[in-house]
Amino acid sequence: MPLDPQIQPLVDLINAAAADAPPADQQTAEMRREGYHGLVAIAGPGPELHAVDDASAPGPNGDVGLRIYRPLPTPSAGILVYYHGGGWCIGDLDTHDEVCRSLAKQSGQTVVSVDYRLGPEHRFPAAVEDSWAALEWVAANTAELAVAGAPIAVAGDSAGGNLAAVMSLMARDNAGPAIAAQLLIYPGVDMLDTQRFPSHTENASGYVLTRETMDWFMAHYLEHPDDAGDWRASPLRAPSFERLPPALVITAEFDPLRDEGAAYAKALADAGNEVEHRLYEGMVHIFFQLGPVVGKGAEAVAQVAAAARAHLQPRA
Repeated sequence: MPLDPQIQPLVDLINAAAADAPPADQQTAEMRREGYHGLVAIAGPGPELHAVDDASAPGPNGDVGLRIYRPLPTPSAGILVYYHGGGWCIGDLDTHDEVCRSLAKQSGQTVVSVDYRLGPEHRFPAAVEDSWAALEWVAANTAELAVAGAPIAVAGDSAGGNLAAVMSLMARDNAGPAIAAQLLIYPGVDMLDTQRFPSHTENASGYVLTRETMDWFMAHYLEHPDDAGDWRASPLRAPSFERLPPALVITAEFDPLRDEGAAYAKALADAGNEVEHRLYEGMVHIFFQLGPVVGKGAEAVAQVAAAARAHLQPRA
């Protein structure tokens, strides 16, 4: 089907802005970060919550920034740890503030957003190390964040979906922290051989996330090209997918990462895990962050919030 009529005008604006911008290889991280902030500002400020507080967790190279979203004055039953997207090089607590507020409001759960270190200043595996440090801190502080022993789910979009998947694998291999669910929004899961996925060719340009941009991200994130084969960068290359948390995988029709997400959902299901995969037709990469102005974005946020609520609430 064609682009959804609600997303088409935004795609046209983004393409026009991209045509006036310097070539991808001439853009700095600062330029791309500024552009990303401008794009997601379209979504607005997000809902009011009972409390939103900045905090930090001790990391391997200094504190890892966190933002804690508490939807209600009473403690929530569980905690959703959220890893933001942005190709491991752009994005921060502010670019994903609206979507984290919406997830907290709709799920009724505490959301902890993680401000992991970014490339090129801090290359792979810095983002993985910070993400893990934050997850361990959350597991050690459930009583302060929600209730003692509260279940934890992980979620993220794009690069954040990658990190959420990696956290689930690391938690299994390290005997915890226990993960109740992994909620992955158009995750990037294989940097080593992207050309085997038809969506990388079909959607290489004109749909917000381009082949040039993905090449830029990888060049600025990975320390060495060989890192692309490390399963912590490409979780689809993990040795095993057995005994992993239930998963929700969301993909978008006009997204280069569409087929990667589908392949990851299949790998999880083939290994015997509980998996739900939803393809949003007519959508492009980033639609999840545009819920206030794109109906299917709001639907996807509601789906993730419902999955978080289902997996984090006490079972009858």
